[in-house]
Amino acid sequence: MIEKFEELKKEFLTIEKKLTLPEVINNPEKLKEHSRRHSELKEVVGEYEKFLKLTKELTQAEQLAEEERGEMHDMAMEETQVLSKKVQKSRERLREYLIPSDPDRGKDIIMEIRAAVGGDEAGLFCSDLYRMYSKYAENHGWNIDIYNASKTGLGGLKEIIFAIEGKDVYEKLKYESGVHRVQRVPQTETGGRIHTSACTVAVLPQAGEVEVSINEKDLRIDTYRASGSGGQHVNVTDSAVRITHIPTGTVVQCQDERSQHQNKRKALNMLRAKIKEQQKLQQQRSEENRRRNQVGTGDRSEKIRTYNFPQNRITDHRVNISVYNIDAVIEGELGELLQQVRKEINRRQIEEVEAGS
Repeated sequence: MIEKFEELKKEFLTIEKKLTLPEVINNPEKLKEHSRRHSELKEVVGEYEKFLKLTKELTQAEQLAEEERGEMHDMAMEETQVLSKKVQKSRERLREYLIPSDPDRGKDIIMEIRAAVGGDEAGLFCSDLYRMYSKYAENHGWNIDIYNASKTGLGGLKEIIFAIEGKDVYEKLKYESGVHRVQRVPQTETGGRIHTSACTVAVLPQAGEVEVSINEKDLRIDTYRASGSGGQHVNVTDSAVRITHIPTGTVVQCQDERSQHQNKRKALNMLRAKIKEQQKLQQQRSEENRRRNQVGTGDRSEKIRTYNFPQNRITDHRVNISVYNIDAVIEGELGELLQQVRKEINRRQIEEVEAGS
């Protein structure tokens, strides 16, 4: 463990020097990236140096306890017990830093929620999930910007795509990708039978122009008249934008804004996030024994959570955790659940790192 943190300390000092270089200071993207990493490592290095200091003090107190007798011995023993607890706490905090740093930490996200199996009930559940995440974002003071939404006839949503921007957005929501199931009696069910429906959720960290370079020649841009709610511009002007990235076949569209320019900007932002996600998945698949002991892959085809309304229970299948406050969670109070999921995933990741070291 000491060797690992010595390496991180060297990286910290190297980045600290880079932050004084003109080529970094005058490049906003590089400056932002280096500053973010410097901030992360400053916390790690600070804890590491604290650990070394406490360990040294503990060794000195233990030596003093062996050498002294009487009152001095008792005082040294008491100090040893106090320092032992502090060293243990510091060691536990350092173990958490063994989890590989996520390069997307600190980024804003684009979230996609789509109704899957279940017909109209899946559309209503899609609307519930959007309400849940939007309320959670509101509670944290985050900003939500809708990119595209398609409604169903019963007030549900076929799909909704939106950006969430704010402090620690990706860190708190990155494990939400996957299939979310709901078990309840639909509004349209007259016999009182419980149905199972599902929606897919995707969490995409936003990507800057430096991270994902897009050649305009690789794009096919189509404009069309927006549909759905939106005011007088609907079906009057070609404000909606659809962009196809020809090399990858990725298609994105945006119609929520009144101007074509704004919709194009949002669509390009969405496209960069999708291309970055594709590149990330390709890299992960090429690694040997990819995430051997990780809880879930985050793939949208994987069932991660079930919302059982009759039993007032939400179960996260990746970590086998259940909470019994479904109405509160749907109203945005999902912090406790997300914290439990992150804690368990982190614990297993630490065990995996230590087993491989």
